[in-house]
Amino acid sequence: MKITIKHGFIQEEPTEAVVVNLFEGVTEPGGATGALDRALGGAIRDLIAAGDFKGRLNETAVLYPRGAIPAQRALIVGLGKEEKFDLDKVRQAAGTAAKRLRDLGVKSFATIVHGAGAGGISVEAAAQAVVEGSVLALYQFREHKHLEPEEEAKEVEEVTLLEADEARVAQVEEGARVGQIVAEAACLVRDLGNQPGNVATPTMLAETAQRIAQEHGLRCQVLDRAQIEELGMGAFLSVARGSQEPLTFIILEHNADREDLPTLVLVGKGITFDSGGISIKGREKMGLMKFDMCGGAAVLGTLQAVARLDLPLHVVGLVPATENLPSGTATRPGDIVRAMSGKTIEVISTDAEGRMILADGLAYAQRYQPAAVIDLATLTGACVVALGHHAIGLMGNHPELIARLKEAGQASGERVWELPLWEEYHEQIKSDVADMKNAGGRPAGAITGAALLSKFAEGYPWAHLDIAGTAWTEEAKKPYISKGGTGVGVRLLVELLQNWAPLE
Repeated sequence: MKITIKHGFIQEEPTEAVVVNLFEGVTEPGGATGALDRALGGAIRDLIAAGDFKGRLNETAVLYPRGAIPAQRALIVGLGKEEKFDLDKVRQAAGTAAKRLRDLGVKSFATIVHGAGAGGISVEAAAQAVVEGSVLALYQFREHKHLEPEEEAKEVEEVTLLEADEARVAQVEEGARVGQIVAEAACLVRDLGNQPGNVATPTMLAETAQRIAQEHGLRCQVLDRAQIEELGMGAFLSVARGSQEPLTFIILEHNADREDLPTLVLVGKGITFDSGGISIKGREKMGLMKFDMCGGAAVLGTLQAVARLDLPLHVVGLVPATENLPSGTATRPGDIVRAMSGKTIEVISTDAEGRMILADGLAYAQRYQPAAVIDLATLTGACVVALGHHAIGLMGNHPELIARLKEAGQASGERVWELPLWEEYHEQIKSDVADMKNAGGRPAGAITGAALLSKFAEGYPWAHLDIAGTAWTEEAKKPYISKGGTGVGVRLLVELLQNWAPLE
């Protein structure tokens, strides 16, 4: 989709539709909305006076100017209560407007930058949020679906951001540029998460990483089974034993040759299909386990965004990728495996496989002497029970890194919630026959999963993001989040990396 930035006035723009906004309770529209109202002869005020538009969040109304302005339609979107207004409300309003206009068959429209006036949000941040909300809301996954002849695929081809103050146009341009890069990276993650397991295989993830590297100047290396065995990644290999699909260990680097830059490592769980292995899952909704690689996909999407933004960091993405299937060669409950670090793990449940592959990924990260390491994983159903589908579970070993992730989550709209990682939880994964066991029972399942990971995240600041409840949605809870893969993680991590400073 094309994003255009223009100096201009909403009431003068010749386009299929223009978009303005109103806070809840406003009776006399001001700013760009007021200017449009005057051009329409008070039509917006009449709408408010009649009680047909109250400005509630994501409420919309469409007016047809009949030649009063050059645009064919005028859409008003509600921003909700002014005292509750924030960046995420900008994304929501922009997404709501974009979807409503697409449903009307509009192919191009112009919008003001919501929040950059009375909303009190910086111009650049507001422009970024408008573009993010619009691009994400207009996402559709139709690769495997054929439309009937009478059906028409509705697509918005161009969105124009209008700024009346010429001195602020450059800020709008920069915000929009970042917003488009970040949203398109999140859409890549959605595409990967929505693909079925027979398409998004470990090989396909590796090929995607290689394509990203070629298009955006990254370094990519894909390790095969022989190389993984040579490294001694026994935990990772144990998960792959039941599958005939080749496993891959993907390494994607931005600024690979820059030794003068701080190194940040992102590790993503890449289980392209999770049956549970010998500890097999129930049949209900097992097909959704295609999205168990969304942590790995988020790492690939974040590296794409980091490269396009050309951030002054050395960023490394690590994605151990495999299926988890039962077979005559699959790892059994009770088996003991040796991880790359030399530590041994007793396999209590083969369905606790994400922490196994991440254990070797975190151990591999040590060779970069990183300033920080963050892993992302659809790790535990227990995190969904604890936090539902609105927050990412967060644990780690460095308070400042955790605090920064909280701040980035608030700004990006991908919110995190810290869970404790006290020593008492480590008692649950003690084994009688190995250094640890890979499952600690039902109590605090999200925490005990992170407790195991902490044994391999040694020697560097580390944070764990459990995205099990946020990587997939059965219903669109926000206007810019579509059903299926959400692309979660990209906006959070880019926000963190854009503002990176040395940890104390």
